[in-house]
Amino acid sequence: MSKIFNIIFFLIALPHLTMQIKSIVNSYMRVFLSCALSCLLVGCMTSIDASKYEDITPKLELEKFFSGTVKGWGIVQNRNGDVVQRFTVKIVCTRENNELILDEDFFYEFGDGPKNRKWNIEIVDQTNYIGKANDIATMAKGLATGNTLNWQYEMDLPVDGRSYHVKFNDWMWIFDDGTLINRSYIRKFGINFAEVTIFMQKKN
Repeated sequence: MSKIFNIIFFLIALPHLTMQIKSIVNSYMRVFLSCALSCLLVGCMTSIDASKYEDITPKLELEKFFSGTVKGWGIVQNRNGDVVQRFTVKIVCTRENNELILDEDFFYEFGDGPKNRKWNIEIVDQTNYIGKANDIATMAKGLATGNTLNWQYEMDLPVDGRSYHVKFNDWMWIFDDGTLINRSYIRKFGINFAEVTIFMQKKN
């Protein structure tokens, strides 16, 4: 009789046990997916510690490097690392009092992008800069530390007939008085979805 009672009790309790099991499984799945998404976002973001370059010379001062004419060679890579643009850029640099003016003309070997950009950059002090350009959505801010400079801004980026509001996180490193490399990380929703590398040399 007790065996029959146990079977009946089990059959009555089975739906409730099933619901509890499903609830526990769903809770674990939510935690797992949350952790996986966090790991993915961390892996897709780039964090550079500028303080590591504080004592490295030569010191990067925009107004000294960007004087006269500068030529650059660049590529754009998508999230998979594929090169989707290759270009050269000619930058004519002038200075008016405390303002640095960079007139950039881009020439594309393949891919497409902006043909011209004009930066007006205010030299705030020896390490801080702010700037604006014709196609930049927000005021750009730059901080120089040792031989590097971090330059951040936002823009509406045209891609295949559509416009995407993205954030640019640029890092520049100077090698000597006439050579500089720029690495740009283009982000949306905190994730890097494209990267730009530009090698620059002064022409005078």
